[in-house]
Amino acid sequence: MNDKKIAFITSVNDEELYEESKFYVEHLITPEDIEVEFVKVKDFNSITSAYNEGIRRSDAKYKVFMHQDVFIVNKNFIQDILHIFNLNKNIGMIGMVGCKTIPTNGVWWEASDCFGKVADSHIGSMEIINFNEVKDIYEEAAAIDGLIMITQYDIPWREDIFQGWHFYDVSHSIEFKRKGYKVVVPKQQSIWCIHDCGRIELDFSYEDSRKKLLDEYAEEINPLKVT
Repeated sequence: MNDKKIAFITSVNDEELYEESKFYVEHLITPEDIEVEFVKVKDFNSITSAYNEGIRRSDAKYKVFMHQDVFIVNKNFIQDILHIFNLNKNIGMIGMVGCKTIPTNGVWWEASDCFGKVADSHIGSMEIINFNEVKDIYEEAAAIDGLIMITQYDIPWREDIFQGWHFYDVSHSIEFKRKGYKVVVPKQQSIWCIHDCGRIELDFSYEDSRKKLLDEYAEEINPLKVT
């Protein structure tokens, strides 16, 4: 594992969008001793299988799993995430927004204790989503959103369970916790990322994945119902 390399791993089906996302990364401030690698994964039918392919392709210790419609606007992004990882070797993954307690329905953003911030266009227009403020350098989370997930350890994505594009992020957050690692959201003076996803229409696969999440992680999400 190369601890002087950071890989930006993206599942791509829109080349123009990906090139714009890549442009933002190329203009980040990069420490002199750090190598930046781009891993573009195409022709995969699930984000979990695409991300596992990304892990196989890169020996970078630090991996940024990001959607092709995410634009990193914090020029110091690389230094900031490396600083957080270096503060505590038990921090396994970083995200921009998340929750401290996963609701019993598995939908992280419906929690009462969400925190972090991001610019997002899921309602059809761009807006700044401000959850509760992170008061310290970072806040520990039970789950983070999948728009961007930054790791310093390789843990397999559960493609055996999630074959689509939903709830893989909550799953991966719990997988890191199962391995004893912390998942955190950093303090952001201003937003670090823009997520230009556009209005999202949910199909039957969303509910199917939600049920799989609740089945696999019942003990973590709703321990009172586990006998």
